[in-house]
Amino acid sequence: MLDRWKLRTQTLVVGKIPLLMGIVNVTPDSFSDGGRFLEPAAAVDHALRLADEGADLLDIGGQSTRPGSAPVEPDEELRRVLPVIAALAEQTTVPISIDTDKAIVAREALAAGAEAINDITALTGDADMLPTAVDNGCGVCAMHMQGTPRTMQQEPVYDDVVEEVFQYLRERRAALTAAGIQQSRIALDPGIGFGKTTEHNLALLSNARRFHALGCPLLFGPSRKRFIGEVLGNSAADRTAGTIGVALSLARQGVQILRVHDVAAVRDALLLFEA
Repeated sequence: MLDRWKLRTQTLVVGKIPLLMGIVNVTPDSFSDGGRFLEPAAAVDHALRLADEGADLLDIGGQSTRPGSAPVEPDEELRRVLPVIAALAEQTTVPISIDTDKAIVAREALAAGAEAINDITALTGDADMLPTAVDNGCGVCAMHMQGTPRTMQQEPVYDDVVEEVFQYLRERRAALTAAGIQQSRIALDPGIGFGKTTEHNLALLSNARRFHALGCPLLFGPSRKRFIGEVLGNSAADRTAGTIGVALSLARQGVQILRVHDVAAVRDALLLFEA
């Protein structure tokens, strides 16, 4: 069913507007809010604020995936995210996803109360990630990325970006289901900003409805991305308004989940757009 995403113990159901995944970066170097929520108490407060603003899912990440970023050691990633996940699991019923490409981090996060794994490598970056997802019966989000965060923006090239990303996600969906993950637990993300130029991003956003043919909920993460500033012709612009514009376009195309920093602003815009 395209209108719902089964997680570990909960199910998210899409209503009249897309579900909103609130971003909680427990990092010193994320591109938009790095360092603001590095301390667990600040991250928990921020996550609870997003929940109050209407977030349907809280995405907790302890490693920046901005262009040019380097990997973080698993112990450090765990140190950042586990206290936050454990505290949120006690204080809110809003489901939690762990944004990681490391199986050990995913396992510990699920044990602490997370409901889903959000993996930028589509569960290919760590050989233990797929078994971890199968064993835990959790939700998974598989994303397309060309290259790695360190290299992905070094002249990405496609013959047909929409078709190539579509085929990659189709193949990953097939691999996940063949391994034992129910299709109802899979969301797919075309990976806006991950190994794509502005033109590539705009092509994917303009053709978002094409990806419904994959038979899984779609998750798009355009929030505050660099391409917004490039389209506006102002790299220093506040990208919230641009994010809202993209969100409305994706809502019109029936995209089920939007990963955003500004939950309240995007939700208000979506509600008025729907009304």
